[in-house]
Amino acid sequence: MPIALFTISINGVAQHRHVATQPTRGALMSYFQHSAKAIPRFLIINPNTNQHLTHNIRKVINSSAPQGVMAVVTNPTHGPYSIETAQDKAEATQQVLALIETHKNEGISGYIMACFDDLAVSEIRALTQTPAISLAEAGIRSAAAGGLMTVITTFLDAVPTIEALSASYGLSERCRVVATGIGVADTAAQTEIAEIRLHQAMQEAIELNSAAIVLGSGAFAGRAQALSARYSIDVTDGFVAALDYVIQKAQQK
Repeated sequence: MPIALFTISINGVAQHRHVATQPTRGALMSYFQHSAKAIPRFLIINPNTNQHLTHNIRKVINSSAPQGVMAVVTNPTHGPYSIETAQDKAEATQQVLALIETHKNEGISGYIMACFDDLAVSEIRALTQTPAISLAEAGIRSAAAGGLMTVITTFLDAVPTIEALSASYGLSERCRVVATGIGVADTAAQTEIAEIRLHQAMQEAIELNSAAIVLGSGAFAGRAQALSARYSIDVTDGFVAALDYVIQKAQQK
């Protein structure tokens, strides 16, 4: 029976497989269906429609996801460009849940909400019966072991939301939350004033003897390592911790 070489891509890395050919496409289709089931697939959702931010998140995920894992980063087609009000959050939640509906029959093993809010997380868990976590929960929990932490977020109205989240995780006494006062879009774009405010917040956290800094917005995606090196302090953005969580939970099912 003839043997053909086919290539698939996992996390951007080419994987080669030999497959026996048939007079029909049955063997090839069967192979890819088997591969799709064998490879755990995770959906990482930027809940706003900022494509630049989604691109940054995708780069972080592609560099962090382990081999043998398919991690897909996406965002809703419609909804707010940045989520900064209760109305934005309500609209984004509906758009995220609509997005989940389009993917729920694709064998997704877990979901990451790439924002510093538990937006839609409980709904996703109930709807899909699969692991789901936000950057907020993953980031705060992962930094908690070190003692006092400072969460640096963007706009001021996000502070009470994150304080309430840290309390719900039982970690409010070890979690200090500050804001740069700069919006999500400008933070992601790294405007001059956004960078000045971030520097000030980092310096203040260090002066207050924080053991770790948590970057409290998806707008900071991809910056943890460089900031940690620059300021000589542990910095996390929650992405690696969130991936670890959904992968481990999926393996336990």
